[in-house]
Amino acid sequence: MDALLYWVGMSAVAVNALTGVLDSGRKQMDLIGALLVAVATALGGGTVRDLLLDRNVFWVVDQTYLMAALGTGLVAFFVVRSFSLPPRLFLIPDAIGLALFTIIGTQIALQWNTPWLAASLMGVITGVVGGVLRDILCNDVPSIFLKGELYATAAWLGALALIGLQEIGVTPVNAAWAAMGIVLVLRLLALRFSLTLPALGQAR
Repeated sequence: MDALLYWVGMSAVAVNALTGVLDSGRKQMDLIGALLVAVATALGGGTVRDLLLDRNVFWVVDQTYLMAALGTGLVAFFVVRSFSLPPRLFLIPDAIGLALFTIIGTQIALQWNTPWLAASLMGVITGVVGGVLRDILCNDVPSIFLKGELYATAAWLGALALIGLQEIGVTPVNAAWAAMGIVLVLRLLALRFSLTLPALGQAR
């Protein structure tokens, strides 16, 4: 399970760094600005999780995560600037990153002996905070705070699924893959069919 968490975590860092560069392209940022957004998007959620759990911050302990974020951001910057891409293209890798980071965050919290409800919220924090930082750095209102397609809800349901599956005896590895699939499918369905939660002011 530890090996799975490591490589899934590295993949999540790379994917989220990519979304940061894609989104910063809308603001026509230079290389340094795009790299800052990429690193914040890739490492922000896990950093907040580790601080809340009072554990060593993951990318400080193993700077390979930081190098992966910088390397992915650098390559993506020079590739993306050569093409005209749809402005919402980043939403697809963002959904993948959300699924990966949510499950990593939940599993790490469980290994840290965090109670199940708090562990599920640690998963959500790991999944969504990077996107919040990305939106702030791109001078946008964070999408999680706006009426829109299911985002944090998809992450939370996936985190709860991971906990529930392990509770009934599913192996941690199989539970992790299943829960990642749940988050990803829910998020993609929400994007495709504009699935949302009720918002304040809708009912009259």
